[in-house]
Amino acid sequence: MVDHVDLPGGDSFSGDSDNNTQVGEPDLRSHSVVESAGKSSVPTAGTIDQIRVANGNYDGHAEFTEHDDQIESTSHPSRKGSMTAAERARRNTNAKLANPLAAYSQAELRAMGAAFAKEYQIGEEEDTRAFELGACLAQNPIKYSTVQGLEPDEIEVLRMEFTNRWSQPKLLYLVIVLCSTCAAVQGMDETVVNGGQLFYGPQFGIGGKDPRSTWLLGLVNSAPYLCCAFIGCWLTVPFNNTFGRRGTIFVTCTFSALACFWQAFTNTWWHMFIARFALGLGIGPKSATVPIYAAETTPPGIRGALVMQWQMWTAFGIMLGYVADLVFYQVPDPAGITGLNWRLMMASAMMPAVIVVCFVFLCPESPRWYLSKGRHYKAYQSMVKLRYNKVQAARDLFYMHTLLEAENELAAHRGNPIIELITVPRNRRALIGSEIVMFMQQFCGVNVIAYYSSQIFVDAKFTEVSALAASLGFGIINFVFAIPAIYTIDTFGRRNLLLTTFPLMALFLFFTGFSFLIPEDTLHTARIACIALGIYLFGVVYSPGEGPVPFTYSAEAYPLYIRPLGMSLATATTWFFNFVLSITWPSLETAFTTTGAFCWYAAWNIVGFFAVLFFLPETKGKTLEELDQVFGKTAYAFGHLAPLLTASGMPTHTHAAYGARQVPYFFKRYILRQNIEQERLYETESGEEVENDHDEEKYIN
Repeated sequence: MVDHVDLPGGDSFSGDSDNNTQVGEPDLRSHSVVESAGKSSVPTAGTIDQIRVANGNYDGHAEFTEHDDQIESTSHPSRKGSMTAAERARRNTNAKLANPLAAYSQAELRAMGAAFAKEYQIGEEEDTRAFELGACLAQNPIKYSTVQGLEPDEIEVLRMEFTNRWSQPKLLYLVIVLCSTCAAVQGMDETVVNGGQLFYGPQFGIGGKDPRSTWLLGLVNSAPYLCCAFIGCWLTVPFNNTFGRRGTIFVTCTFSALACFWQAFTNTWWHMFIARFALGLGIGPKSATVPIYAAETTPPGIRGALVMQWQMWTAFGIMLGYVADLVFYQVPDPAGITGLNWRLMMASAMMPAVIVVCFVFLCPESPRWYLSKGRHYKAYQSMVKLRYNKVQAARDLFYMHTLLEAENELAAHRGNPIIELITVPRNRRALIGSEIVMFMQQFCGVNVIAYYSSQIFVDAKFTEVSALAASLGFGIINFVFAIPAIYTIDTFGRRNLLLTTFPLMALFLFFTGFSFLIPEDTLHTARIACIALGIYLFGVVYSPGEGPVPFTYSAEAYPLYIRPLGMSLATATTWFFNFVLSITWPSLETAFTTTGAFCWYAAWNIVGFFAVLFFLPETKGKTLEELDQVFGKTAYAFGHLAPLLTASGMPTHTHAAYGARQVPYFFKRYILRQNIEQERLYETESGEEVENDHDEEKYIN
């Protein structure tokens, strides 16, 4: 179950899954990497800096570089001067990405906003006023009350962004419906095969337990994910460049609908393989584009929650797939047609895709995409449709434009991103954490159940219709328990969720596996009850843990300049191991027995627990600057206030040792109920301990 995917490719857009987590900073907007942007003569951040430098008032670059040198010399005197000019420039620009407007006065911002409107011929007086005020608001939206010139109704709308964030224009809710339906398309695509394989496997001669049958059945079932890993995801960039966000959604949902319809007319295993492989052309780019479209069109107050709902509505689509399997099970074969029931199951997944195709162009195009193509007035028109008033629209559009300039500046100082992903310690630690959670999202074993639960229940001596009904039960549980994740991921924390749920997932998979050893002849009812209970309890703990955490964590772990590449690798990882799990399960079950196969994935959950414990820092409630501390700047260990590191970051083995020391801490604190203080590992630049929860609700980036 792939929850959320960012654009692959080094120069592509990165999704905004992190928007629900990057709290406590004034940055409002999407941190996507610009596809292409022309040079502008607008006196924005860069040119204003030059004017202020000439007057002797400001040198943002020098100030940041001096701060870096101070950190270097304080912690490691021998390192002073070791930082290259390119690295200093990259850090300076990366800091600007956090909020490129932070250093300017309101008078300067008004001038920048008016110049923007004039430059791009958004020349109506009302629009110019909107950009003057919008530029001031973009600096820090929370302080809207300090901006002079706002009308009372405009102030009320800005206030509502904080007090009633779900009060939005109707057209924006149509965008939300579109994104939710797209998520359901993906979920339904994944699970109609669960029931269909009970029938097309024997019909195509691959329904047996011999090695040929098990491997071919796994290959057919896993075909879409093979396509996603090696072709589909990598089409996202050219599709978005050519068709835009709406166009990409239209094209990929068309692919999905046609491929699902195609599956219903196959008569051999290799024909089914080709049809399902083509389905991956729709799944991959769509799953990458829709969260980005959501992030680029929605206001910051609901952006994170909406992107988080991708998992919830994907789970809803998964449930719909099980419903379709059950609904069409009893359909009889008319004369001349064999297997009409499974054909209707496979074709039914096209319905949500057809719905999306019918109304996708009723929604506005992404303003961010228009900006990347130099179509600023079209971007403004689109944004006005998505906001209550023009001041809101101008604020968000102006910030997007300014951020694109900062990202262009960053590109000038960038080295080889593939090399820097490995050689820069801060990036490498983010890579380790991201790959752990992405790999474990598949090897926790959830998609064994998602794709093969009906066959598993049949092997447990359920009748076919009972097996389909039991699978529907898992789908309902998966959907219902995905809903609380929207809240728990930001309150309980990513790392804590995983440390809590991995042992439970292992326990319930062991329980399910060993339930197959209960004698079927004498304890039939107890046997099937225990098997179903174990699978359902696994779904309960998966949905708020390994369901939403991996893509959220991966999107926020990487620094902005490397994030598209990091998310590309994360995407490829989860799709590839999705393919591995899907193709190997039938043969694994035959070789290991069902008990052994479940125990195999239970053991991987234990591995996942220790990998998270040792190598995964917490990222909940961190700003971009605090994430740099977590992954790469000053850290404190063993409770002492002597810094261990600077730009190179905290050694991985130091965090691993800290994780090992957490085991007795949790035992004493939560089992023995002793009142002991948690060890201090990180400290923010303001002196706040990173481990402490952020009680105050902050503005969501």
